[in-house]
Amino acid sequence: MPVGIIIGTHGESARELLKSTEMIIGKQENVEFITFVPGENTETLIQKFTEKLNTIDASDGVLFMVDLFGGSPYNAASQIALPKEKMDVITGVNIPMLLETLSMRAVSGFDELLSTALTAGSTGVKSLKQSLKDVEEDDL
Repeated sequence: MPVGIIIGTHGESARELLKSTEMIIGKQENVEFITFVPGENTETLIQKFTEKLNTIDASDGVLFMVDLFGGSPYNAASQIALPKEKMDVITGVNIPMLLETLSMRAVSGFDELLSTALTAGSTGVKSLKQSLKDVEEDDL
C-alpha cells in the first residue's frame, strides 16, 4: 500500500482540495482528510487525525498535509508525527503538491515522497508575467 496521506485544513478546504485533485487524477486510495471548524481545538483535531490514522494503512508511512505552519491542524498533526518514524507534517498544501505527491506514491518511498511534496508545493506557485519573461529569456 502506498504512503498514507491525511490532509488537514481550516474549514472545508481539505475536502475540496482532495475532490479537485481526484477530479484530475482519479479516486485515490489511502488518503483521508479532516476539517477544522469553529469550536474545535487541538485536542479535537488530534482525535480526528487519530481516527483517520485508524482507517488508513500507515505501514509505509504517513504524510500529514496541512495549510498553515503553526496553525491548529499543524499543531495537532505535529504531536502525532513527531515521535513516530516515517511520519511528517508538510505545510502549504495545494493542488500541485497533491497532484505530484499522489501520482508518485506508487514508485516512491517515504523520504522521496516527502521531497516530492515539498518541491511540487513550491514550484507550483507561479506568476503569469514572470513565467512569460522566463520563456522569453530562454529563447534568447
